[in-house]
Amino acid sequence: MKQGLKFFFIHFFVIVFFIIGALAYFSPVLQGKVMYQHDIAQYTGMAKEQNDFRKSKDQEPYWTNSAFGGMPTYQLGANYPHNYIKQLDRLIRFLPRPADYLFLYFIGFYILLCCLKVDYRLAIVGALAFGFSTYLIIILGAGHNAKAHAIAYLPVLLAGIVLVFRKKYLWGFVLTALAMALEITANHYQMTYYFMLLVLVLGMVYFIYAIKERQIKHFFISVGILLLAVTLGISANATGLMATKEYADWSTRGKSELTINPDGSAKEDTGGLSKEYITNWSYGITESLNLFVPRLFGGASQENLGEDSKSFNYLIDKGLPRSSALNFVSGLPLYWGDQPGTSGPAYLGAVIFFLFVLGLFLVKGRHKWWLLIGSLVSLLLSWGKNFSSLTDFMIDYFPLYDKFRAVSSIQIVLELCVPILAMLALKKLFMDKVPQADKIKSLTLAAGTVFGLGVLLFVFKGAFNFVGANDDNLRMTGLEELPEMLRLDRKSVYTSDLLRSLGYVLVTSVLIWFYLKEKLKMNFIIIAIGVLVVVDLVGVDLRYVNNDNFVSKRKMLEPFQETDADKLIAKDDGVFRVFDQTDGFDSAKTAYFHQSITGYHAAKPAGMQDLFNFHVYNGNLTVLNMLNVKYVIRQDQEGNSFPIENPNTNGNAWFVKQLRPVENADAEIMALDSLDTKNVAVVNTSTFKDITQLQFQVDSTASISLIDYEPNHLTYASKNSNEGVAVFSEMYYKNGWNAYIDGVKRDYFKVDYVLRALTVPSGAHKIEFKFEPQVVVQGSKITLASTILLGLVIVGGLGFSFWKPKKEEEN
Repeated sequence: MKQGLKFFFIHFFVIVFFIIGALAYFSPVLQGKVMYQHDIAQYTGMAKEQNDFRKSKDQEPYWTNSAFGGMPTYQLGANYPHNYIKQLDRLIRFLPRPADYLFLYFIGFYILLCCLKVDYRLAIVGALAFGFSTYLIIILGAGHNAKAHAIAYLPVLLAGIVLVFRKKYLWGFVLTALAMALEITANHYQMTYYFMLLVLVLGMVYFIYAIKERQIKHFFISVGILLLAVTLGISANATGLMATKEYADWSTRGKSELTINPDGSAKEDTGGLSKEYITNWSYGITESLNLFVPRLFGGASQENLGEDSKSFNYLIDKGLPRSSALNFVSGLPLYWGDQPGTSGPAYLGAVIFFLFVLGLFLVKGRHKWWLLIGSLVSLLLSWGKNFSSLTDFMIDYFPLYDKFRAVSSIQIVLELCVPILAMLALKKLFMDKVPQADKIKSLTLAAGTVFGLGVLLFVFKGAFNFVGANDDNLRMTGLEELPEMLRLDRKSVYTSDLLRSLGYVLVTSVLIWFYLKEKLKMNFIIIAIGVLVVVDLVGVDLRYVNNDNFVSKRKMLEPFQETDADKLIAKDDGVFRVFDQTDGFDSAKTAYFHQSITGYHAAKPAGMQDLFNFHVYNGNLTVLNMLNVKYVIRQDQEGNSFPIENPNTNGNAWFVKQLRPVENADAEIMALDSLDTKNVAVVNTSTFKDITQLQFQVDSTASISLIDYEPNHLTYASKNSNEGVAVFSEMYYKNGWNAYIDGVKRDYFKVDYVLRALTVPSGAHKIEFKFEPQVVVQGSKITLASTILLGLVIVGGLGFSFWKPKKEEEN
């Protein structure tokens, strides 16, 4: 009983400590402020129509017309029936954002280390090291909430796997299933996929040890249990997964129908994203050393150099006022690595890096090997195009690898593995029975390795040029010597951060040495190392994410300011689209105020992307007409935006006189170059073989108009003395949109590469398009059944845990 109370109070106070730690770092949330996150601001723009409809109608639309001409809301925060796991997730994330994600980092990693039988004191240190890892903080500042969310549940998922292999079958199953369900709910499948690569490594290492220890039966029992648990966790998110798969095939993540590029050259047939797009963000090989030294390659693409910098002094010497000079150096490109840009380094912490190296010498057995191999695989794959032979192999032959971009993100596996081995090293030092001579030898080798690395970085400092890819652009400001001053600043932070990291390693190694010589007590050393870890990591974190990132809540709820152009367009109460040329294709600002053909999303509708690549970027106004773009926003010489009304737009729907048949998607999109879309529509007869009638009579009295609009329900009034084909300025999406004429369901087809068309009988008719996705209906049934089963397993596990000890006492 006493042991149980002690267990409860320890973990309770640990949770309280993590809550305080998360709120302390993001303290502005206590004042009601929120972090300004670029990606979340863009999401707010994308989801505006969906959220407004949800509030006014108290129902889910599952479709929005406000971005990219129209798309499902499956990746825009759609709420699905019976998604009780999502409700549980919201309950767990009870702290204000982003403190909730930091708390999840802490508690998830703490659970993992406890399942690895690490003492709670070391588990606290490990949790702080993982949670404050610079990359995990930086993604919160950038607004990559889904990524942070998914990463936070990975340690818990790993904990469940560890428990199963420890023969804790019941609770291992429960924890794995529940963690998998929460992981999928986080909705960042790239992180989940990369984690599964680590699980494959873990499985191979455990299998080798199972053969050596003659535990093959236990191994396959464990694998079977884990497969069932993972399947149950996935099934509890069936709706979201099925809907996402359906949308992904329609998006830029799916297989393109086209075999040519806009210039007519043959298109690379990847079945997914192009290799160039996948590897655009590839970590530099040498740059990877910023895991140990934060600003070895400069830090961030925009970093505050401060008034002690060479750049600042140069600007002062050029006569700039102090305030202007400070403002200028507050956002200079200190980063000079291989990536197109970065918000900061993936710094693990010098103390943790050193302890990881110590673990390589001190820790023995299976945990060391899967953690080491997992870290190396993660590192090599993060190099992307800088290690093209491995990357090309993965893209060409490994299932689903080509569905994800920014290969540098795979370093999240390394972010997970390194602090685990670091804490296992401390466990060996403090708690396990290891010969003193082995501890001293391991410490000596680790210190020698890390300090040797530091010496090499000093010696070969001259081999680096410290020149950034865009430095020459700075000369256009008229400050000819600024690139050279910036290069000197980069050399300066290289040296200062290297000395900083070596200083932390020196203090840590000396503390451990005094402990081994019995000069200092274990508890003091654990606290001291914990303080060093936090001071080290938080000191770097605050360079990139701090109180300056916070704004009033209203600024995030209303992230875009309405311009005079937006106000003028808002006076038009019709249903039409807007193209803001001042924002380009990758912005959700227009979608916040109007229906737009642009937007912000990692998986854009492929058809709209193709239209931009082939036509819009080339100024083909015919395409804008068929997309019902009534206003184009441009900018004058003073930078003021103004709207231009397009008098030639086709409107919401129109009857055409002719269908022009083509044999493939290439011919279909190329035909739009000179197509009279008001009278002619092009149809791919290889897809729609039943289309035989190609000519139609359209007299002057024929009309079709949109009479009622909702994002998921469009109603038209049609009048035509002849049978005809109506074209609708809406995106063709066969998996959910149904057409009805006078309440009777009718087949419709795709024309003009992206639009819907419908054969309409003669006479007056009511035409409706309703978005009725069956994937939601079917997925919800699976989700409900799986959630009930998962709940029963959890309740059964709790009952068994209470019943078993009682039974033993009676016997």
